[in-house]
Amino acid sequence: MVEGAKRNHKKAVYFLREGMARIHEKNAKEEAKTQEHMERRMQAVLSLKNSITSNREKLQALQAWNQAMAKKQEMTMREAILAEGGNVAKELFIHKRLLQHEKEKQALLEQQKSRKIEIVSKILQEKASILKQKNQQSRTKAIKRGGKFKDSSLWRKRTWRYIEKTCKDPAEELPQRSQCSPSVCSPAAERAASVGESSEDVPHEVLCEGDEDEERDKIPAEPELPELPSQECDLHKTSQEEMDTEHLATGTMKTEILEEEKEEFQTTIFNKGTVSGHEQGRTFYSKPSCIHFKDFDVGKIYKKKIVLINASYGINCCKPVGISTWMKDFITIQFDPPGKMPPGMSCEVGVIFKPVINEDLEGEIWFMAQTGSFSVPLKCTAKTCILALDTVLVDFGTHVVGETISRTVNLTNTGALGTRFKVQTSAGNSSRCGTTAESSTTTTVTQPSNDSAPEPSSDSAPEKKDSNSPVTSVLEKEERICPDGSEEPTCCEAQEEQQRTETCSTEQLAQDADNFSPDKDTDNTHDSTKPSPEETPIEIKLGKVTEGEIGPFSSVKLQIIFMPTIPGDVRAEFVIVFDNSDCKPLYFSAIGVSIDVPVWVPNPNIDLKICMYDRLYQDCIDIRSRRSLPEDAGSCFNEETSVLEAPVTIQIADNAKQINLTVHAVVTTSDLEISPAEINFGYCTIYEAVRTNITLTNKSILPQEFGFVRLPEFVEVQPNDGFGILLPLESLTLDVIFKANKAKEYSFELTCKSEANRQFKLSCRAVGVHPPLELSHSLVQFAATALNDVSTATLYVMNSHVSANFFTHAVPRIGNGEVAPVGPTSFEFCVPEDCPVTIMPSVGTVLPGKKSSIQVSFRPTLSDQLIREEAAQRLCEAAATEAEIQEEKIDEKKERRKSNVSVSRKQSSKQVVRTESIKRLSTSDIPEKPESKPEPKEIKPDSEVYIAAQAFLTRNFRGRFEKYIIPCFVASGDIDEKRGLESLSFSPYNTLYLELHCPAVAPSVVVTSDNGKNSIDFGDVAIGHTILKQTTIQNICPEKLELQFSVLNPSGPFLLVRPVRMLEPGEIKTFIISFAPNESKLFFEMLDIQTVKNNLPLRITGYGVTASTICSVEEVLDMGYILTGEKATSTFEVQNTSMVTLQYSIHLDSFSSTRDKDLQRVPSFLMSSLQGVETAGIENHHGLSVFSVDPTEGEILAGESQEFTVTFSPEHESPYYSKCLKVVLFRKKTAHVIQLKGAASDHPMYVEGGIPLDVPIESLAVTLPPSSKTAQKEELQKSVKSILLLLEHKEGEDGLQPAVTELKVGVIQTTQAASKKGVEFSFDNLSQLQKKGFTIEPVKGKVDRGHVKCISVCWVPPADFDASAPLVETAFLNLKGNIKQSYQILFVATVVSAPTC
Repeated sequence: MVEGAKRNHKKAVYFLREGMARIHEKNAKEEAKTQEHMERRMQAVLSLKNSITSNREKLQALQAWNQAMAKKQEMTMREAILAEGGNVAKELFIHKRLLQHEKEKQALLEQQKSRKIEIVSKILQEKASILKQKNQQSRTKAIKRGGKFKDSSLWRKRTWRYIEKTCKDPAEELPQRSQCSPSVCSPAAERAASVGESSEDVPHEVLCEGDEDEERDKIPAEPELPELPSQECDLHKTSQEEMDTEHLATGTMKTEILEEEKEEFQTTIFNKGTVSGHEQGRTFYSKPSCIHFKDFDVGKIYKKKIVLINASYGINCCKPVGISTWMKDFITIQFDPPGKMPPGMSCEVGVIFKPVINEDLEGEIWFMAQTGSFSVPLKCTAKTCILALDTVLVDFGTHVVGETISRTVNLTNTGALGTRFKVQTSAGNSSRCGTTAESSTTTTVTQPSNDSAPEPSSDSAPEKKDSNSPVTSVLEKEERICPDGSEEPTCCEAQEEQQRTETCSTEQLAQDADNFSPDKDTDNTHDSTKPSPEETPIEIKLGKVTEGEIGPFSSVKLQIIFMPTIPGDVRAEFVIVFDNSDCKPLYFSAIGVSIDVPVWVPNPNIDLKICMYDRLYQDCIDIRSRRSLPEDAGSCFNEETSVLEAPVTIQIADNAKQINLTVHAVVTTSDLEISPAEINFGYCTIYEAVRTNITLTNKSILPQEFGFVRLPEFVEVQPNDGFGILLPLESLTLDVIFKANKAKEYSFELTCKSEANRQFKLSCRAVGVHPPLELSHSLVQFAATALNDVSTATLYVMNSHVSANFFTHAVPRIGNGEVAPVGPTSFEFCVPEDCPVTIMPSVGTVLPGKKSSIQVSFRPTLSDQLIREEAAQRLCEAAATEAEIQEEKIDEKKERRKSNVSVSRKQSSKQVVRTESIKRLSTSDIPEKPESKPEPKEIKPDSEVYIAAQAFLTRNFRGRFEKYIIPCFVASGDIDEKRGLESLSFSPYNTLYLELHCPAVAPSVVVTSDNGKNSIDFGDVAIGHTILKQTTIQNICPEKLELQFSVLNPSGPFLLVRPVRMLEPGEIKTFIISFAPNESKLFFEMLDIQTVKNNLPLRITGYGVTASTICSVEEVLDMGYILTGEKATSTFEVQNTSMVTLQYSIHLDSFSSTRDKDLQRVPSFLMSSLQGVETAGIENHHGLSVFSVDPTEGEILAGESQEFTVTFSPEHESPYYSKCLKVVLFRKKTAHVIQLKGAASDHPMYVEGGIPLDVPIESLAVTLPPSSKTAQKEELQKSVKSILLLLEHKEGEDGLQPAVTELKVGVIQTTQAASKKGVEFSFDNLSQLQKKGFTIEPVKGKVDRGHVKCISVCWVPPADFDASAPLVETAFLNLKGNIKQSYQILFVATVVSAPTC
């Protein structure tokens, strides 16, 4: 039971979990659906908001346009009324009341229409509810009967029959009203039809949606909301009174049936595939979406690549399956199947185009995927001419007869093919309208636009179309150019025909209105007085350029000249024809107004109202003069004085007497002249501002106020923001500052308005540049820096160009040119030679999205030329002073000599001769003229006068402020990849500029030592040696200074030994710096003496040099044998091969402080050979050193040598005299170690060689008295000394080579008489030695004094030799000189094995 309960519990828990999981999953899905629904609603709200905003903007634009049109109509009406001589205020008031009455009437009609519609809709609702009830009742009856209509087509057929029967009449009328098919109907045709036909309403379903969209795009500022009626809708609206209730019912019924069919059709639409619950649209997307080969040439090969991206939610693959048939001969596809691609992955497809014919081609490339096929559009367009005019109407404005005015029209070719053009007048299109009093209703309509037509009115003639409006010109331009940029001939021809039709119809209406005009006779009379077309002069004509060649992507300026000769309105039509048959002619027109009144009155009618007798009534008459006053006024105007004297005659009614008076006026112009008339700022980056100067001149003799108004945000005029007052004939220089905010080509005008409300234009052009790099700071302002001090600033060069997508953000480019490539970008700062600024690094490369740190240092110094000039002046002053001193000395000598000459009249010949000699001497003492002034270039920088001049200028420096602009050139690419003579290509327009403000001040502390140099140079110093240098500083400011020193490198060789902490004004103090190099290299450090105001930097340099020497003795200096009590000397030499002077000292072990400690060690004969060898030998007994060296210390100059003398003076006999000599440099480094050896003997003979058998250490026994020494000496003479000779014979060698050793028998060179003869030697027991294989050569001989004889001993193993034991033999060597001595020679011979390789 328990187990069953557990199993049931587990099952219950399992099912519960599954149920909870399904519930959670269901909730998640519902939540996702809810979120998606909310997002859709939010998107709908946002789109509605955007639509409302756009509609509001369009409505505002439409309202503004309507207001402008109303003002223009009002002005036209005013002019017409004034021309007729009517009352303007009265006519305008009547006109406004009529318009208000019309508005009220229209509002009443609209209200009636809306009420009728409400009534009809209620009737229809009631009918629909009744019909619905009947249908429900019939359905319930059918259900009860159990029957069902299986075929729904019967109901559909009945419905359509009802619709056809009901809508039969409107369907028949439709073709009569619409003259074109719904797909190609144009708005102009609809308007023409709507004007000509009856005002019956057209069903909404018949109008094509494509035309409505096109209509909506072309009409500017047209509201999209249905509640906002427009002019186009008014053309289609008709009176509601004529609408039949049956037609309304028919439209409503038809709408309901169409909605039902739409729902049924939507149910039959094929559902899109879904993957994992997601709706799947197009499975592959192409980048670019369309393959377009633009402007191709026949015979060339073009290649393009597209990227296909898997946009589905699953793994997919694709392959090309075909191409349009008519493009197979020109297109080749390169495709490498990538296999299966996960979502988001892409593959490349190459398309090669080989054009053979010069025609446009369009087609598709078809691909097959797992989810179905898709295609990529393909388009090939040949070179074409795309020609356009910048304006279709040239308005010259109002000018006086006799002037000449010029305007230009730009003909632009945006295509890749050039053509020839010719400009000519359009026959029959020129017209002139007089400005005299004519009927305002008889105006001519020219070039009506298709987008807006005047509403026909029964009580007024057609209104004149405003051809000056910019909206009309834009619409006409849009109608002639297709959306893809090419011209569409059929559409343009149709539109031109419609324009001609509308123009003719409108002109016919105008003529009909003229026929019914009450002023018909007057107009005919006026027309009869007009000159004939042959007599009318051409007032608007073309300039010099009337034909020529326009190249691809270029423009041509066409000049239009207006020379008015007859007062009135002038209009001329021009046409531009092209040699290329595909280019349609372009039309443009020019209009102008000419006047001939030199003095005109703004208000020609003065109404004094009702006047009483005996009262004075007056009013002001405003008389304004034209510029043609000198020609029109004649003798009344003096051109030199600009004085106008106009005679005025007042005639009184019923009185023959006239009142004559003269009106005086000084006439002056109100012109302001701007020079130059056009400014070209050139190329300007977005990080800088370009400034140029203009001159504004007042041509009037009256002061005028001026101001530059409506300036663009990227332009600034200074001073006073471009506002001010100009005195009569005054000229003022203004600064125009341009700062580009984006990379594009700028072309704009600046407007200067005068006090007289006149406007003067200044044309400006510029090209904005966005460089690939940017500086974190374009301006660096250094703090006040003392002379020879350093101020440092850090900035960054940043490369923020990571994407070439100019739709998402601003990209680097020059104007509208190509986008700079994304990648490494290099820079280089070019600092002028004389600039005291250093930039590190000045050259570098910045990767995309990275930045590079730049350090800018400012070190102010005195100019070298200024120092040289001061030094030259000092030399001149010193020379002048010295010359004055010499002259004073010569004058003193002359006076002294004159006092010594006798005053006696009688002089001897000797005295005369002496006097003449004195004169000659005096003339020779006259100093020569001082030499010419020394040239500053000849003064050397290391001379004393140069250094003194520099110190003087430093002390008297007053400070200066300098500004530098450093250019930074930018180039695409990595500078490290370019080697040798290669360089990166750069554009000068991408140059960045760094502005530096550098203020320099006088220092507070100066160096007075070493001629004022701010550097401490220790020169070459040997490693291990320490040098101290003193530096003196002085406080030259009037304040007490507290000094602080920067920290030197603790591990470096420089050390501040004694710093200075306080300096009184004018006080001089000294501090010490030491230099102890530990490496062989150049050392450099900066020591800053810091004060409150500024710092004094000191450069500390020194070079560590390794001390190198060469000794003539390498390791051992052997003094040889001498007699006891005598002295022997020897020399060795140490050469200094380094570049510095070396201090040396000689150390001997006998004088070492560790000698007693070294003697306590175990003797060398008791130690193994690996434990070292004793260097200290036997010493003299009386305490004096057996070896001495001279000199013991001193200096060795660079490249020189030093000779040392070693003296050997033993006092007792011993062959083991030895000392260790060390040559120590700078008391630290041991350069050489020399082992001094010597031997002393009581007799002049000695034997060397073999292995000694006695101990080479001083005896520890007590020294014997002299008597005992004599007895011991006699015993030694009788005793025999032993010498061991070891001979080793090696086996395995080629041939029998004997083992060889030698003995030396020598005689000491001495001055003693007893030792002057030689020594004889001989061997005993030679026979035994010969038997054992020993050979001695020579056996006996004689050695002279001061010579050494070598005795060779050879051994060859005998045949019976036992190699297991050494052979030992003994022989005696006898020496005979002043005494006899015997040496026991022990011969030890062994055989050893030769080493194997």
